[in-house]
Amino acid sequence: MYSHTSTLREAMLGTRKIRCLLAHDHVLLRQGLRRLLEDEPDMEVVAEAASVGETLRSVLEHRPEVVVTDPSFFGLAADPVEQLILRVSPHSKVLFLTAHEDVDTLRHARSDNTNFALRQTDVKELVEMIRRVSSPGDGAVREMPRTGLDERRPAKPSQRVLTARERQVLELLAAGKTVRSAAATLGLSVKTVEAHKFNLMRKLAIHNKAELVMWAIQKRIVELPA
Repeated sequence: MYSHTSTLREAMLGTRKIRCLLAHDHVLLRQGLRRLLEDEPDMEVVAEAASVGETLRSVLEHRPEVVVTDPSFFGLAADPVEQLILRVSPHSKVLFLTAHEDVDTLRHARSDNTNFALRQTDVKELVEMIRRVSSPGDGAVREMPRTGLDERRPAKPSQRVLTARERQVLELLAAGKTVRSAAATLGLSVKTVEAHKFNLMRKLAIHNKAELVMWAIQKRIVELPA
């Protein structure tokens, strides 16, 4: 695993490359970004992720300096996406690449450290944004507020007991499977898997797939890198 100490040592020696992780469900976008970033002598793409579960596992495994993603990929606003990623890797920075410029999108951005690359951003600007957010002087690592999952009223023990089938569905969804592919794997209908997903979220007081994946990671239900 790449350590934060190694990153600082390489920075001091002048040999450090900015290690980026690209998280988006559009494969052509990821591949295009990879080619653009790897043309830069001081950047490398350590991983690509096509699902929420894959993103969180890759962040934990690689501890990149910069995660390039879109809040809509997680189904959340920018603020909780940043919280999810920083819980896994506190030293990573998040750069949001989005085609949305509406007021609601920007209103959910952090006023201090959230960085948005909007649709009119060109390659040069994007590269400079990545360099800037990865800089050691770009703000100290901050402790994330205990919001979302941490502050919800815990469900009663009887409500949190998962059936064997619910656990199977949770493992597949947290591993990055879609509802349709999970249904195919388990030999169930899509409607049945959707029902299990709904019951999981109701039992755990969770409202979206990203939080479901985070809960599975916290409870060690999904396999994570050593």
